Amino acid sequence: MAGMVEQKVEYPLAPANGFARSDEEALTSAEAEELRLKKRKRLTFFIIFTVSQIVMGIVFGLTIMKVKTPKFRVMSATFETINVTSPSFNMKMYAEIGVKNPNFGPYKFHNTTIDFYYGETLFGSAGIPESKAGLKTTKKFNVTVDLIAPTSLASNSQFANEVSLGLLPLRSQSNLSGKVQLMLIMKKKRSIQMNCTTIVNIKAQQLQDVHC
Repeated sequence: MAGMVEQKVEYPLAPANGFARSDEEALTSAEAEELRLKKRKRLTFFIIFTVSQIVMGIVFGLTIMKVKTPKFRVMSATFETINVTSPSFNMKMYAEIGVKNPNFGPYKFHNTTIDFYYGETLFGSAGIPESKAGLKTTKKFNVTVDLIAPTSLASNSQFANEVSLGLLPLRSQSNLSGKVQLMLIMKKKRSIQMNCTTIVNIKAQQLQDVHC
């Protein structure tokens, strides 16, 4: 119709070349690949971090948090001779006692008594006060013990022979109880049995062959 305005239909211009769509697709593909690589790296880092934490936890549990029993023993001693005339025996012993704590936390223990025997005969005792051995340290005590042979050994020929030879076997016995404290939150009870044997060298006035 002559009176009607002719409508124009506009079409989008074709790209100058056929590579524009391909470039866009390639760019999108590269971005997706980069994103996948980033996610893979994050996952790898997360796995490594998790495994390292597990390993550290196991090592921590097997070493630092593992409670070991401390050691309690006679470390050394010197003597003052008062009367050693067979079959009599009377010596003053100045002994150094040690509580060795191998743990990563302090060991707090109660007071106790150490008894020294010749065979089954009590020769003397020493008191150990309540105290504490710090982490990875040895708490030392100096005690004085009067080693006196009772009259019941006056007729014991073996005892008389050992005194005359100047080598007297003794053993020490005690029981120490306490708690190891770790990380200020965990406490574990630990008791130590002392059962040491030694030989008093009367002439040299010293201990030898200490075994605990």
